[in-house]
Amino acid sequence: MERKGSLIKRTISVMLGKGSVSHNSRKFKAENIDGERTSQNITYCNEPIKQVYHDLFDDALERYNAKQKRADRRIDNYYEKIRTGKQEKLFYEVILQIGNKDNMAAISEDGQLAAKVLDEYMRDFQQRNPNLHVFSAHLHMDEATPHLHIDFVPFATNSKRGLDTRASLKQALAEQGFAGGARGDTEWSQWVRSEKEQLSQVMGRHDIEWEQLGTHDEHLSVVNFKKEERTKEVKVLEKSIAKLQKQQVDVQAVEHIDVKNVPLSSKVMLKKEDYNTLVTAAKKYVVQVKRESKLEKALAAAEKTIAGLKQKISELMNTVASLTKQLDQYRSVRGQLDRGKLQSENTELRKQNNIFKSIIEQHGLGHLLGRNKNQRQERDAL
Repeated sequence: MERKGSLIKRTISVMLGKGSVSHNSRKFKAENIDGERTSQNITYCNEPIKQVYHDLFDDALERYNAKQKRADRRIDNYYEKIRTGKQEKLFYEVILQIGNKDNMAAISEDGQLAAKVLDEYMRDFQQRNPNLHVFSAHLHMDEATPHLHIDFVPFATNSKRGLDTRASLKQALAEQGFAGGARGDTEWSQWVRSEKEQLSQVMGRHDIEWEQLGTHDEHLSVVNFKKEERTKEVKVLEKSIAKLQKQQVDVQAVEHIDVKNVPLSSKVMLKKEDYNTLVTAAKKYVVQVKRESKLEKALAAAEKTIAGLKQKISELMNTVASLTKQLDQYRSVRGQLDRGKLQSENTELRKQNNIFKSIIEQHGLGHLLGRNKNQRQERDAL
């Protein structure tokens, strides 16, 4: 794509990878790798996936097994259960790329710019996706085009079946605010579109415009994107409130603190552990009030935005209904016009027929008209 001043336009590619961690970390090198440029690669993390499963699921596994009365329902190793099962994958990999080898080659100046954009995008990926634990992430500069490999374990909390914290891509994305919609509009497709929007925003800060190739679901419309963003914000707020509720000090413990007056003084004294409880309660109360105030403001703003989006959708539906009504009226008028045209043509033919009859009679051939009429009547009788 040709430059327009200082602005360039580039496509965004988001693909599902095979998840070859050894290839991504360059323990294994394919033929298309330029070893002299491998030092330019960036490794963000490279954790052993088995350890990740221990860190994420061991506590939930212990709680699950403690509830099982039958030994055959207990799970010895959650990693092996997922690895050998068919319901969930151990992990997922996404590959992100800007442009292609022709307009963003790794050895070119634009390729270096692409690497800078991808690096900036990657820095916020984990914070933006708290339910996708990234254990292996690499920016490759030793192939034709700069690209990111991001490997993650998706997990959901507060699950109603199986482990309360378990591996699940669908539920992980749902907890991040991506609720599946109509056919084909899955949690995954919504998440991919959202991540493309995030990457395009970073590109914009570096004077690169997202070149969209006209596919139907290449990106979210502005309204839908904002709606999904607000839904995700509400989800995060709800989780934050839940965490605050868990951190609250036991009110009954505070109420039962025994306070004694100090003799000959207006001061009071209490046990050290009771004093510590009161100090902790006071500190947490102040923090909680401040957090709840911020959360309430953010929640009110999110609800206001959602209400506005609902109003916009309602207006669009009314517009569609109006257009449908106009179309029906157009069809009705067109049908009436067609009938009027036929009637006009029929009247014209009758006039011409009368003219021809008059001419025939003027030439003394009127008896032929009678004969033809009698012949038609005889045919009709047969």
